[in-house]
Amino acid sequence: MKLTLKTPAALLFLSLFLAASCAAEGRWREEFALGTICRLRIFQAAPERVYRAVFTRLREIEAVLSANLETSDVEKVNRNAGIAPVAVRPELRKTLDRALWYAEHTADSSGQAAFDPTIGPLVKLWDIGGGAQRVPSDEEIAAARALVDWREVEMDSARGTVYLRRPGMRLDLGAIAKGYAADEAAALLKREGISRALIDLGGNIYALGERSEGKPFQIGLQDPDEMRGAYIGVIAASDVSVVTSGDYERFFERDGVRYHHILSPKTGFPVRSPFRSVTITARRSIDADALSTAVFALGVERGSALIASLDGAGSVFVLENLSIIVND
Repeated sequence: MKLTLKTPAALLFLSLFLAASCAAEGRWREEFALGTICRLRIFQAAPERVYRAVFTRLREIEAVLSANLETSDVEKVNRNAGIAPVAVRPELRKTLDRALWYAEHTADSSGQAAFDPTIGPLVKLWDIGGGAQRVPSDEEIAAARALVDWREVEMDSARGTVYLRRPGMRLDLGAIAKGYAADEAAALLKREGISRALIDLGGNIYALGERSEGKPFQIGLQDPDEMRGAYIGVIAASDVSVVTSGDYERFFERDGVRYHHILSPKTGFPVRSPFRSVTITARRSIDADALSTAVFALGVERGSALIASLDGAGSVFVLENLSIIVND
């Protein structure tokens, strides 16, 4: 991973340079899916059906993995928590299997995980970014926390079912679903003979190939203290996913306190972290997505160890004082 840091005086120039160069090579195609604006740019000749196929695939995945659609497989599992196993489609089984891997590998000695796909009761309670965000009472948080436990998930591979053992439990795969979707979009493009493209699923980036021969894509890292589009650095990316989690992405303030969307299963409150942002590079976007959240919760030492355990993964940490740590 090559990271270029930019001084504040250079940020505006960089933004203008990237915008001008993008305009010269055509436009992004964008549609709303997965709860965000999804964008695709192919840097070679491609028929219209390829663009349509990618966005169709993203909506298929959303129909399975969304925690906000009553008809999704995730919500069917949630409604049947403590009642009965639910037959689900492969997209959920694959994503949940990887999410449980991260739960196991971020668990402390008591088994409590920093990354937990059953975080749903807390996500629903806080509703940060959902329109009804609030600071819950301690009693509400305690009740929701009691329902968060990745060890209470049963997956039956032979029958293709998922079961949450206790009533009130809820899956929420928001910290990994877009990564899985980006990988699926990239795989579809490869099957269609596309070797150069950028996939942007609300900030989850997959750089397929190079922008042009010998020239990697340039992915800007958001400056946490500046307006969107002001970069603190740039990553040169080829055949890699780049995903960032930060306390500036979704948050609200009450009585001078900022409450961001990355919640701790241990406390029930937003994670208290040394980071302003964590950016992960990985060959698979499902890993980059999960790692960006997991590492934000784990902190520098444990987070760095987890990244080092995965082949081909790297990171850029932006700390509270805006100092930067690069692991590659």
